[in-house]
Amino acid sequence: MLELPVVSDDKKRARKPDWLRVKLPIGEEYRNVRRLVDEYGLHTICQSGNCPNMGECWGAGTATFMILGNVCTRSCSFCAVKTGRPPAYDEDEPRRVAEAIRLMQLKHAVITSVNRDELKDRGAEIWYQTVVQVKEQSPETTIETLIPDVRANWEALHRMIEGGQEVVSHNMETVKRLYRKVRPQAKYDRSLEQIQRTKDAGKRTKSGFMVGLGETKDEVLEIMSDLHQHGCDVVTIGQYLQPTKRHLEVDEYVHPDTFAYYKEEGLKMGIDFVESGPLVRSSYHAERHL
Repeated sequence: MLELPVVSDDKKRARKPDWLRVKLPIGEEYRNVRRLVDEYGLHTICQSGNCPNMGECWGAGTATFMILGNVCTRSCSFCAVKTGRPPAYDEDEPRRVAEAIRLMQLKHAVITSVNRDELKDRGAEIWYQTVVQVKEQSPETTIETLIPDVRANWEALHRMIEGGQEVVSHNMETVKRLYRKVRPQAKYDRSLEQIQRTKDAGKRTKSGFMVGLGETKDEVLEIMSDLHQHGCDVVTIGQYLQPTKRHLEVDEYVHPDTFAYYKEEGLKMGIDFVESGPLVRSSYHAERHL
């Protein structure tokens, strides 16, 4: 039995360990991505979500585009994206996203969005048009869409995923016991059903969740098993990092050896691909997940 390192209570509130240090964003590719994002008036989850990998990914010429604005109708206690009543969405956004992806000459593009619960179709038509227009302008580019919870609007789900993307991701975010604390407007079983329905529609499926929020190792194994049983092909596991003082505090900085253990166990269950590490985020190294 693998002995997993334990972080003591005294160290839980300590400064970030060395394995969470990241490089500052520099380089010509980083500046080029930032220029295109600003020039086309686009949003990225890299910026809105305070992603620690922004420097690495932008430096490699990749970014995760966020459509339907940058204000979310949900108020998840872990997320840095602004919450409130979103303004009207921009119908020209699909074209601008597609043009930016073409200019960046991306081999693989990741697109996500805020939750738009106030919209009858949850933003599905904008999702569909964005994927279609990216494919029209960059037919060789593969696409992953990281879609929100559609609140059991399965007609909207099918519209979101029928544009031609190769991978459809929907994040569970945390273990079942912590849902009301971490993701109060979502439902664990409903998200699993959304993943299963996506798989049944013939898509390659993906989901991600965070550790360091107070979950147990058994609960992590349980959520991986649940994902596998509901047709999830790819799972990402990363360390939760508190974005501001208003958000949930980190309960534990999980050791890299524990992440390696979770990966090993997930692969044993039969999950096709497990990306597990302290700095892993749902779109990190997404090109590997095809």
